[in-house]
Amino acid sequence: MIGSLVHLSRNLRAGFVLAREGALALIDPNVLPPAARLGLRLARLIERRQAGDGAARLSAALTRLGPSYVKFGQFLATRPDIVGAAAAHDLERLQDRMPPFPRKEAVRMVELALGRPIDELFLEFSEPIAAASIAQVHKAVIRTPEGPLTVAVKVVRPGVREGFARDLQAMRAAARLFERLVPDAKRLKPVEVVEALARSVSVEMDLRLEAAAVSELGENTKDDPDFRVPKPEWDLTARDVLTITWIDGIRLNDIAGIEAAGFDRVALARTVIQSFLRHAIRDGFFHADMHPGNLFVDPQGRLVAVDFGIMGRLGMKERRFLAEILLGFIRRDYLRVARVHFEAGYVPPHHSVQDFAQALRAIGEPIHDRRADEISMAKLLSLLFEITALFDMATRIELVMLQKTMVVVEGVARNLDPRLDMWTTSEPVVRDWIERHLGPIGRIEEAGNGLATLVGVASDLPDMALRGKLLLGRLEEMADKGLPLHQESVSAIGRAEARGNRWSTAALWIIALSLMILAIRGF
Repeated sequence: MIGSLVHLSRNLRAGFVLAREGALALIDPNVLPPAARLGLRLARLIERRQAGDGAARLSAALTRLGPSYVKFGQFLATRPDIVGAAAAHDLERLQDRMPPFPRKEAVRMVELALGRPIDELFLEFSEPIAAASIAQVHKAVIRTPEGPLTVAVKVVRPGVREGFARDLQAMRAAARLFERLVPDAKRLKPVEVVEALARSVSVEMDLRLEAAAVSELGENTKDDPDFRVPKPEWDLTARDVLTITWIDGIRLNDIAGIEAAGFDRVALARTVIQSFLRHAIRDGFFHADMHPGNLFVDPQGRLVAVDFGIMGRLGMKERRFLAEILLGFIRRDYLRVARVHFEAGYVPPHHSVQDFAQALRAIGEPIHDRRADEISMAKLLSLLFEITALFDMATRIELVMLQKTMVVVEGVARNLDPRLDMWTTSEPVVRDWIERHLGPIGRIEEAGNGLATLVGVASDLPDMALRGKLLLGRLEEMADKGLPLHQESVSAIGRAEARGNRWSTAALWIIALSLMILAIRGF
C-alpha cells in the first residue's frame, strides 16, 4: 500500500513536469477514451508558455526529471512505433551528459571493485573526460609485457542503482495503469517496453556484461578486414569498472578530418552499411547505438565502434525474415514478402496473404520510381511496420530496435556519401546470407541439426520412460489411497481454518451489532 502511494507520488510529479513542459502535446487525444481525453485536456492547462515546439518539449521534460528519465528517453528513441517518428528523431539528440563525480570518488570505486590500490593497477589515471547518467570515463595507462598501453576506464556512478530502481518501479506502475486506461495500448506493450528498459539498464550497470558484449562482437568480426572493436582487459574489469583499449581515431561526423587524413568517404559509407548488415544478419548480434559519436575510423582506415551498453540480438527466424523481406523488395516479389510474414507467425493467419501482398506493393512500387540514392531502407522498414499494424502484427521489439538502428546507420553513411545507393550496397550481404543459409548447403546443415536433435531425444527416451513409469505408479497409488498430507500441512490447514472461522464470527458479530443499532435508531 505504502509502495503504491510512493509510486503514485513519483508518477504525479513526472506527469506534472511533462505537462508543464508541454510534452503532453505529443499525445493524440483521438486514441484515448473519453475520460482520459478530458484528463489530457485539463493537464495541458498548466503548460508553460513558450515551451518549445514538437518533441523538443519531451526532451526538456525528461532532462528536468533526471538521469533515469533521460535514459528512458534515449531508449524511446529506439521505439518510433510508440512515440512517433518526429519524437524519436528528436530524442536521438537527447544528451546523456551529467556533471562528473570527483576523481577521488572514482579511485575509491575502482579500488573497491578491483581490490588493489590505484597505483598498483595503473601507471596513470586521469580526471574524468566524459560523464553520463550511469558511468564516466577516465583515460589511463597500464603495464603490459609489450610496454605501457593506453586504456579507457569506465566507472559506474555511485548510488546509481538505487536511483534507477526507484524510478523503474514507478515507470512499471505507470505502464500498467496506461494499459488499463487505453486498451489499444496493449499492442504497443508498454509494460514490456519498461521491462526492456530495465534489462538494458541492468546490462549497462554491470560492466562485466558490456565487456562480454565487446568480446562477443570482437569474436564475430575477427576476420572482417574493415571493422574492429576494442579489446577488454578482463583483469581490470568488474561489475563497476570496465577497462578496454583506448581508441585513437577520427569520429565519423568529422568530415573535414576524414578528408584531411586522406580516407575514402565513399568506401567508408559502404563499410558502415555492410558491417551493420553483417552483424545483424550473419551474426544476429549488433551494436544498437551506432551514432557518429560511437564510430571512428582508425589510422589503418578501419571502422571502429565503442560504447556497447545497448546491443541488439536477432534469432535465426528474425534474421531470415529480415534478409528475405529486403531481397523481396529489391526483386519486387511482394507475394514472397507477404508469405515470409505469415510463415514467421508475425501476421495472424485469419488475414489474406494476397491482401497483405497488395498492401506491401503500395510500399514497394513508389520506391522503384526513384533514383537508387533517394531510396531509404530505414524508411521502407518504417512504412512496413505501419502497414503490418493494420494487419494486427504485434510489435516486435527486436525488429523495431533493428529498424531504428538502421535509421541511424543510414544517416551516418549518407553523411559520408550523400549519393549512397543503399540497395546496391546491401544486396551482396543479403544475397550471400540467403544463398548460404537457405540454399542447398544451408538445407543440408538444417537437416543435420534436426537429425542431431532427434538423436538427442532418442538417447533420452529410456530415462523419460523410467520417469513416466514412476509417475504413473504414484498416480495409481494416489487413486487407491487418496492424497497423503504431511502432518505440518494438516496443522497449517487447521490453523488457516481456525483463522477463517474467527474472522467469520467477528464479521457476523459486526453485522449483528450494525442491525441492532439501525433497529434502535429506527425506534
